[in-house]
Amino acid sequence: MQVGCYVRVSTTDQNLDRQLTSTSDYAQDDLGASLQDIETYRDKNTGTNTDRSGYRDLMADVEDNNLDAVVVHDITRLARSLQDLDRTVERVTSHDTEVHFVRDNLPPFIGDDDPMARLMLQMLGAFAEWEARVKQMNTREGIAARQENEDYHHGPAPLGFLKDDGQLVETEHYHDVVAALEMVQKDELSKRKAAERLDCARSTIGRALERSELYGL
Repeated sequence: MQVGCYVRVSTTDQNLDRQLTSTSDYAQDDLGASLQDIETYRDKNTGTNTDRSGYRDLMADVEDNNLDAVVVHDITRLARSLQDLDRTVERVTSHDTEVHFVRDNLPPFIGDDDPMARLMLQMLGAFAEWEARVKQMNTREGIAARQENEDYHHGPAPLGFLKDDGQLVETEHYHDVVAALEMVQKDELSKRKAAERLDCARSTIGRALERSELYGL
């Protein structure tokens, strides 16, 4: 059996090791594939669209009928949009290639899917998309709440922001700040490394984490 393992993280600083181990172990233990039968496709960038080199290589091999199965750690690694998730699974299974999600406790998806399995996939995909939107909404609400506090108009702007007539405005590097802080929270990046990456002091990273609502964390 020829298996394609797809792994993805959001930034170049994040570690792929957990996904690499998860997908490789699943391919060997559950699908009976040998190491030489496993091809790994890697991406290190945003999951909000499918314009990714590893993803494109994976889909090219699927469409060339080079793979019997695709293994992904969880659905958020493949796509964070329900539309992209559904389209990708349909595209893969149309070439008689199975899709397996290791962590989501879903049955494998094949060309003729069980309607209940398809419903479960759509529900999980919808939840992942909703979760991403809630994070964005929480960020906006956190900023609004802070700005209503008179004391907040004094002192320097938080990391990733600047002040415009007393109002907080996201800088062009705001999303880099959010990504770095999220990795620190998950112990995927040290405060020192985050400070180096964002060109600030470690204490600034600590203060930003204390204001996690500003970053949707």
